[in-house]
Amino acid sequence: MKVKSLLLAAFSICVICIFNVHLLHAQSVSITAVKAGRLIDPESGTILSNQIILIENGKFKAIGANIEIPKGATLIDLSGLTLLPGLVDAHNHLALTYKVMPERNIYYNTYITESTALRAIQAASNGMQMLSSGFTIVRDMGNNGNYADTALRLAIEQGWIPGPKIINSGIIIGGMGGQFWPTPEMGEKNIVYPEYLDADTPDEIIKAIHQNMLYGAKVIKICVDCKPWGYSEENIKLVIDESARAGMKVEGHCQTVDGARRAINAGIWSIAHDSGMTDELHKLMAKKGIWRAGTETPLSLSEHTTPERYAKTVALLKNAYENKVPLTYSTDADYYVPGKTRGEVAIEFIETWKAAKIPNADILRAMTINGYKCSETEATRGPIKVGLAADFIAVEGNPLEQIDALRTVKFVMKDGEVFKKDGVMTPERFLHGGPVNGYNIR
Repeated sequence: MKVKSLLLAAFSICVICIFNVHLLHAQSVSITAVKAGRLIDPESGTILSNQIILIENGKFKAIGANIEIPKGATLIDLSGLTLLPGLVDAHNHLALTYKVMPERNIYYNTYITESTALRAIQAASNGMQMLSSGFTIVRDMGNNGNYADTALRLAIEQGWIPGPKIINSGIIIGGMGGQFWPTPEMGEKNIVYPEYLDADTPDEIIKAIHQNMLYGAKVIKICVDCKPWGYSEENIKLVIDESARAGMKVEGHCQTVDGARRAINAGIWSIAHDSGMTDELHKLMAKKGIWRAGTETPLSLSEHTTPERYAKTVALLKNAYENKVPLTYSTDADYYVPGKTRGEVAIEFIETWKAAKIPNADILRAMTINGYKCSETEATRGPIKVGLAADFIAVEGNPLEQIDALRTVKFVMKDGEVFKKDGVMTPERFLHGGPVNGYNIR
């Protein structure tokens, strides 16, 4: 009798456990159905009509024209809009915003007058502004004080604040002085830190790479030629090899032709800025498949370029496109423009691409598909594909016909959560008490 009672009790416990497992599963499954009037595939440059997108637990579950909407699913009707994957800015600095006042648009003064903590708060604001303009991925490439970029990435990943997927570089590594030219008195106090890590010898270079990895960098950035001596081809190869041990790629800030050539010969992943570019180097980049993050400042952003510099920028972008260089949409938009959000400043760079006569479909590829590949997210988020993170945006027009349709983003979803609807940000569902994704996620 006692054995029978024990067996009955065990059976009851099993039934309760199975019931609770099913109950927890039912509670955890959240399905959203989206009616898409038009759905753009930037990779093929095609558009489909009247699509249904099912999203479950933050990921795309099904996409097609004849998909049945499950009972109880949350329905979002975007049948009057054009849906497309989220945009990528492959080179920005979210914790840097220099201004006319008080810095007179000289970013060297920002890190002296603003603490890392203050810049981290501004980075959170800038991240939300970028997401509102449709940028769901941002490569944050240094000049973030003492790892404000890592703090921003972790805060977004923990669910404390909304923002783009951040691919951050930590502190820029360069020869003594970085991009600054301190006096001997200033140099004794290492006044360039934390904007730059001084690294001149192989041991110093390796230590600087390890420091950035330790403190949460996901890509490594170096100053190739910020000083006349710069890094040699061997130095750059050392950075590439050491970074590769941890599965990380390297971007090089290049401002001279010789510096860019050394970076290309070394096999760097991406090159920032276009001042060191030439037709010859574009051909080499195309041959080696090196990403070009040209940061093509438009003339419409007054005080940030000149007519002469802009004409050269347009010509170089056009030349890179004609040479089939892998192009990313990258802005270096690290400044305040009165009347514009950080996202609106970033989207303004479309003007340079239009001036270079690049077709709308290829501009859109640079802003999406190429950005995912350069950021190495294409297997996890970016494309609207089953199994990937549910990120997408919606606009009223058709960017394949008029790229300026991207200027007015009406809807933004990231990780299956609605951030912007009917042109209004609704970020409250992103906010949590924390750590929703585990504590040690650095």
